[in-house]
Amino acid sequence: MPSPTDLERLRKKAAALPLRPGVYLMKNRAGLILYIGKSRCLRNRVTSYFTGEHNLKTTRMVENVADFDTILCDSEIEALALENTLIKQHTPRYNIKLKDAKSYPYIKVPDEPYPHLLVSRERKADRARYFGPYAGTSAAYAAADAVNRIFRLPVCRRVFPRDIGRERPCLYRQMGRCLAPCTGKVSEEEYRRTVEDACDVLEGNVRKTVARLEEEMRDYAQRELYEEAAHCRDGIRALLHLTEHQKAISDAGVEQDVLALFSDEVCGVLARLVIRDGKLCGKNEFLFSAAGLPESESLVAFLYDFYRDRTQIPRQILLDFPLEDGEYETLSQVFSERAGRRIQLRTPQRGPNKKLCEMARANAEERAARYREECVREDKALITLCHLLGLEVLPDRIEAYDISNLGSEHIHASMVVYEGGGMKKADYRSFRIEDRAAPDDYASMREVLTRRLSHIGDGSPSLGTAPDLILLDGGATHVRAGLAVLRELNIHIPLFGMVKDEFHKTRALTDGENEIRIAGEPRVYAMIYKIQEEAHRFAVRHTMDAKRRTLRRSKLEDIPGIGPVKARKLLAAFSGIQRLRDAREDDIAAVRGLTAADAASVYRYFHPETSGKEDPS
Repeated sequence: MPSPTDLERLRKKAAALPLRPGVYLMKNRAGLILYIGKSRCLRNRVTSYFTGEHNLKTTRMVENVADFDTILCDSEIEALALENTLIKQHTPRYNIKLKDAKSYPYIKVPDEPYPHLLVSRERKADRARYFGPYAGTSAAYAAADAVNRIFRLPVCRRVFPRDIGRERPCLYRQMGRCLAPCTGKVSEEEYRRTVEDACDVLEGNVRKTVARLEEEMRDYAQRELYEEAAHCRDGIRALLHLTEHQKAISDAGVEQDVLALFSDEVCGVLARLVIRDGKLCGKNEFLFSAAGLPESESLVAFLYDFYRDRTQIPRQILLDFPLEDGEYETLSQVFSERAGRRIQLRTPQRGPNKKLCEMARANAEERAARYREECVREDKALITLCHLLGLEVLPDRIEAYDISNLGSEHIHASMVVYEGGGMKKADYRSFRIEDRAAPDDYASMREVLTRRLSHIGDGSPSLGTAPDLILLDGGATHVRAGLAVLRELNIHIPLFGMVKDEFHKTRALTDGENEIRIAGEPRVYAMIYKIQEEAHRFAVRHTMDAKRRTLRRSKLEDIPGIGPVKARKLLAAFSGIQRLRDAREDDIAAVRGLTAADAASVYRYFHPETSGKEDPS
């Protein structure tokens, strides 16, 4: 807890707050925001942190609070929206954080005249409709593929109406697998109606679509349009097959989301059961970091963000956990305005809905148990690694580095982070290495380590933290280059190289003198292999991205006076960057279309040390 003097000061400051809605920001002595919350009554809520007893996680947060700021709002809904914005902006340590939020994909239906179904890993406020999130990309693609097959939606890259009539219909049209809007025979209204049926299915409302298809099938049959009737029949069969394995747990027509929370000192899991037309048609499990505060206030912020950009919100959201009295109505109002219909939130105390909440909680508890088992396996691997390397402390944060280059023009170094039993992608960094006369992995490694380690202690969110262990992709020479940097900076961090065999597989770790074999330790081997492959993948990705950019735009265009035309002339005259770099200024000036000033600019670009001097040649 803060000292008695600080605690009294914070209590007095909180007692002076108005009885109005607003947002509060808890800060530590360095001014870093620890937690952001909102309340309908700022004075009561903020004061409660500095009086009475709290759970363990709240106590840990309050122990680090040195001050707080507040922002007054006109309503609780306005405070809720502002809180959500500030949490995304500052990502405070003690606000609920999803461990793997970015891994949950959605099916996206863009706001276009002839939209395609797309799989997206992020949900944007772009007027598109999103369905999900799904448990993984395979589930999302499987759902999209099934719906595309049922409704014969196009899966090509053609854009309609732009590409209507430009090319002949593809094979899918001949197979009866596509409506073929490319022929111009499918009106925008007809296509949009088909997409709406697809969206109904993605929401789990299959019965309505089946009823419409049955009506259309009868109509086509009466008009002797048997091919169209057969398409309706096949669609009905596919829809029924799609739902035959779904478990009926409520009355027909019921649509609900059921959410339950389970948390302990290791993690928190929020499970969501998706019930549409009375059937359980899906579930999600959201894993929270142990530093989060799974209290009413934090969960309100999560629910607001989760349903914020959705128009297809179920009529009823059941919660296994209680909210404060006014929170139900606040969220209900926000969601109802978004969905255009009344949305009810409640925490059932008995009956069938209570059993649904218990089912959701059992799923959350089971996921938490699996996570604990994963943590135990990771801990055993780290303990074994610690023993093999002779480390004094168990490494919590491991940073791995790799160098990737395409010639001397595109050199990138990757830094990936392994922390808390998994890859921490938010802390990944890519370093662009300045162009060199020739690739030099050792010099590149020295440069990237110097640049990265110089940030230790500067307060930046990720680079300011010192790693417990550094791993370099390379052998003894790479390690010696890295150790030289550590000595120059007077930093003491264990550093080892990841040595590969002739098949590009991790063979051992090296301290620069001796090799430590890890093949006999499956857990350690799997962990090191995962880290090394991730470092390599991340480095190569940025190198290839840089190469693709230069294919569209030459780096010579960065030189004053040199545009795309002159850049192409220079590259053609010297057959590449390397010969141009070695050329004399008068050779450059001899290129047709370049002036003496252009030649001087190009020469200075590659030889900045001669700026202001005459060319000695």
